[in-house]
Amino acid sequence: MEATAAPDHIEYLDAAAGTPVGLDYKRKLLSGLDLRAGQVALDIGCGPGADLGLLAEAAGTVIGVDRDPVMVAEARRRFAGRPAVTVWSGDAHALPLADAAVDRAKLDRVLQHVTDPAAVLAEARRVLRPGGLLAMAEPDWDTLAVADEDVALAREWARFVAGGVRNATIGRQLVRLAGQSGLVVRSVEAVPVLFRDFDSAEQILGLRRTTARAVEAGVLPSGAWLDRLTSQPFLAGFTFYLVVAAVEENVVGSR
Repeated sequence: MEATAAPDHIEYLDAAAGTPVGLDYKRKLLSGLDLRAGQVALDIGCGPGADLGLLAEAAGTVIGVDRDPVMVAEARRRFAGRPAVTVWSGDAHALPLADAAVDRAKLDRVLQHVTDPAAVLAEARRVLRPGGLLAMAEPDWDTLAVADEDVALAREWARFVAGGVRNATIGRQLVRLAGQSGLVVRSVEAVPVLFRDFDSAEQILGLRRTTARAVEAGVLPSGAWLDRLTSQPFLAGFTFYLVVAAVEENVVGSR
């Protein structure tokens, strides 16, 4: 089996953002934010800053927050000459912003990894001004499926992948969690993410890497099914949820 090491995180995030799938859902997510000139936009878990430029073009002032010092350093490097874009080190569970400090906020594939998604949503609500919008995009890894003649084997692989994500079903939980945090859900969209060729799926799902890990863990008997996947018409996919929620006009966030 091939090496099981994960790819460089920055390279992976940049590559995923530039795929047709990534470009499509990000376009929908930013559209849901209804960004306007003069607003302050917050990117929670901004990573290397893949979306900060687009946010700045639409809103004007943008704050990126990430807890990973490597991501913060890279995002700051990329936007060193853009005074309208600032990047801060901080935890999504305790954002380094005052109450009602921003007009728009975005969480893109962040809640699937955090310790407490409800606490992160409470923080997002706190820093949003009355009438502010929060746009969220999260996968539901429990819907992951790869077409193969050995359905049971493909299911075991998908369960193994989902089991490696802290909050694997967070996509379907967004509406409930948003409501519990005091946000008013404005829109919900389920986006099918489809891969029609092995290489594009490999780029996002890491089929070879995850299969090797599953074999090492004893979940799969071997990685021979990869030979079938690369020699026949390919199909794989999962569901992505996009949710936009608002802070009511007469409500100011509080701890």
